[in-house]
Amino acid sequence: MNSSRRQRQQHVVTPRIPAVTMAIALVAGVFLLVPFIALLTGITWTELPALLTSQSAVDALWLSLRTATVATLICIVLGVPLALVLARTDFPGRNLTRVIVLVPLVIPPVVAGIALTEAFGRRGLIGEHLSVWGIEIAFSTTAVVLAQTFVALPFMVTTLESHLASAGQHYERIAQSLGASTWRTFSTITLPLLRPGLLSGTVLTFARALGEFGATITFAGSLQGTTRTMPLEIYLARETDPDSAVALSLVLILVAVLVIAVAYFRPSTQRS
Repeated sequence: MNSSRRQRQQHVVTPRIPAVTMAIALVAGVFLLVPFIALLTGITWTELPALLTSQSAVDALWLSLRTATVATLICIVLGVPLALVLARTDFPGRNLTRVIVLVPLVIPPVVAGIALTEAFGRRGLIGEHLSVWGIEIAFSTTAVVLAQTFVALPFMVTTLESHLASAGQHYERIAQSLGASTWRTFSTITLPLLRPGLLSGTVLTFARALGEFGATITFAGSLQGTTRTMPLEIYLARETDPDSAVALSLVLILVAVLVIAVAYFRPSTQRS
């Protein structure tokens, strides 16, 4: 049996790609790689430790990691049910709901920040009522989390919905035809099927939250240790200390590479 399997594998022909396609792909790869190479060459390596251990840099990185983690957890709690509803149910207004989910992906982040301010600011639709109870959201760490959640949630929902659509409902229908309850089907079949998509969605969501800038500075401002995340710190440093901005940019890139590596470069569990 093993010999016949090897013979079948030997007869498998890998489809060839036109040379022009390979050339264009090479250009695309170089285009994406060159800016990172330029960034590395622009770093003053002897000054790197001092730049990365400054109090403002440490505060910004710690705040970014904390708020991005909280925003990602919120996106998981909100995004999984919303993706399931969009993928598994047919209700009036489903297409409109999809449009609403996708809007934060296409509008400029500054516009998202303005919308959040109009909703949760001191004089906003909801914020003015919260102010009566002494709850101020705008220009606080909570505002940073809300801004990151608002712009990152669509990544979670779209990733999960696409994964659910590709997985289909075959196993779930079989389980329910055999008498399994809705909750048992959901917990033993739907959730395990959702795991790969959830992992990918979590990575994309965290990366988007970590890199959020426009909505954050508009809705939360830039107060060191409270609302000044790493992207804001880089932006401010770019005007006064370009070397520091380059060094801090390297940190964000390394964090992004680490997150992607953890999610996408797992040892294969498939056996040949």
